[in-house]
Amino acid sequence: MDDRQKDLSRYRLREAQDSLRVAEHCLREELYKDSINRSYYSAFYAVKAVLALGTVDFKRHKDVIAYFNQHYVAAGIFERELGRKLATLKQLREKSDYDDFYIASREQA
Repeated sequence: MDDRQKDLSRYRLREAQDSLRVAEHCLREELYKDSINRSYYSAFYAVKAVLALGTVDFKRHKDVIAYFNQHYVAAGIFERELGRKLATLKQLREKSDYDDFYIASREQA
């Protein structure tokens, strides 16, 4: 692993932390759809940080998540529950971003 991979991973982890802070702010302000969005992106950036340590990268979210689940969750590096939570977050984010009359709850956020 070279310094470029480590730097990219650190950068993506900072993005994940920033997105999580925004998600928490939105939750406090009762902006639940926005909180769901930023929570998902926090997790997504964290997964991309893990992938940056390897030699693969993907543009499409579904490819990132599928690769992570196949090579990290199924391999036992990360717990299966993490893969399930990531899938749930992705579904919630898609609903809250794209369904016209979706009403997000505090529990979901």
